[in-house]
This record gives sequence, structure tokens and C-alpha cells, in this order.
Amino acid sequence: MSEIELLINQTINAYEWTNRLLDEVPSDKWEVIPKVVDSNINWQVGHLIISHYFHSIMVIRGHQMDVLQKLPIKEYSEMFTVAGPHSSFGKVSPDILFNALNVMQQKSIAVLSSLTVAELNNPLEPTPTPHPIAKTKFEAIDWNIKHTMYHCGQIGMISRVVEKRYDFGLRLAK
Repeated sequence: MSEIELLINQTINAYEWTNRLLDEVPSDKWEVIPKVVDSNINWQVGHLIISHYFHSIMVIRGHQMDVLQKLPIKEYSEMFTVAGPHSSFGKVSPDILFNALNVMQQKSIAVLSSLTVAELNNPLEPTPTPHPIAKTKFEAIDWNIKHTMYHCGQIGMISRVVEKRYDFGLRLAK
């Protein structure tokens, strides 16, 4: 397995975990902000939409017009990176956000699939905001995977408080 294949597989796996966790939380609880975590599922999903775009698309291949025509990236960026979860309350429905996340995940995988192993060490595409972690495409993709899983943890904690603990299929012997 090549480096790029490994990164694509890890990205797909991180996205699948995100979606599994999200599927377990009823949409009527996506805006609940528990006192123990100053966030909600809506904000987490909106933030992942923007972070996937930045870390695995824009710094890899530049702006993608098809995504910019489908999704309000600028509006989402303001709501889900700069502002906290309280300011996005009631502005975007869970269904719209979940669909947008799926669009972004598919585009991310397509962009990553277009890369060659040789391109992984290339510098990032120039952006108005410098990448906070990465200097190369490999580092940006690697960060996207880690960042996604960090937010999976937050989604899991929020889910546990507002609905139920995620069932990983583990059964303890009695």
C-alpha cells in the first residue's frame, strides 16, 4: 500500500466514524449545548465541513468552484470557525449540514485520490490564511485525519450527554 493509499484509507475511516457517531444522535438534539461541553452537534458538523475543505481540499488543490457553488463556505466559515455554537443556533438545519458534510467528504476523497505519492511532499497551495500546522500536502492530509478524530471525540461526548453513549458493539461478559 502506498503512502497516498494509506492516507486515503485513514481519511475514509475518520469520515466513516464521524458519520456513525452522527447517525446515533437524533436531529432534534443537534442544537442542544450541554453545560459540560460548550458545543453542539450542529456546530461540530459545520466546523468539520469547513475544516475538511481547508485541510484536505483548498491547501491541496486550491479553491474548488463546484464546492463553492453548492455550499455557502464563507457563511459556514463565519458561523463554525470564528463564532461559537450559540451564534449559529437555529440558522442551519441538521439535515442540510449532514448533507453538506457528505458533499465535502466525497470531494475530499476525490481530491486526495487525484494526488500522486510524489506530490505529498510538495508545499501547500497558497491561501490567505496560512495553515496552522502543515507546510506540505502530506502534513495537511495527516492533520485533517487527526483533527477529524479529535472532533469525533467531542461528538461522542456530546452524544453521550444529550442522547446516549455510542455502542461500539462491545458486550462485557456477565
